[in-house]
Amino acid sequence: SNELMAHAYAKLYNIPSTGLRFFTVYGPAGRPDMAYFGFTDKLRAGKTIQIFNYGNCKRDFTYIDDIIEGIIKIINRRELVREDTPGVPAVIYNIGHGSPVRLMDFIHLLEENLGQKAQKEFVGMQPGDVYQTWADTSRLREDYNYTPATSLEEGIKQFVEWFKTFHF
Repeated sequence: SNELMAHAYAKLYNIPSTGLRFFTVYGPAGRPDMAYFGFTDKLRAGKTIQIFNYGNCKRDFTYIDDIIEGIIKIINRRELVREDTPGVPAVIYNIGHGSPVRLMDFIHLLEENLGQKAQKEFVGMQPGDVYQTWADTSRLREDYNYTPATSLEEGIKQFVEWFKTFHF
């Protein structure tokens, strides 16, 4: 609804609008309600983690520093006004890593960096969830030369180091 309202104001009042869609953001000081936080918490406590769709989900895990880099690139070139619809100064950019990663690979990296094996319970798909997501960042790369720089391995390592230090 936010994107529709922004598009309407861009069309009606010629107010330039840039919408940003973030894809599975992870990293230090993130949202504690995100799965990776819960997995890490439970893994460290020796509790069982539930893995939906029997571990067959894929997500476009994007490290927070790469999200911030995308935002900064856009903010620093405010003069660039793109139109998704001709005559309407409104655009939506996906900010993500650009490739789906198996959830099990993500969990395996958490296990490696925490030095513990997770107790796993494989369950069915959550209602309303999707099998896989990933960002098409080609427009962001074209307009702002955006390329995510943080590998999943490095991002998980940095997150786990932070988690061990600041999360009790």
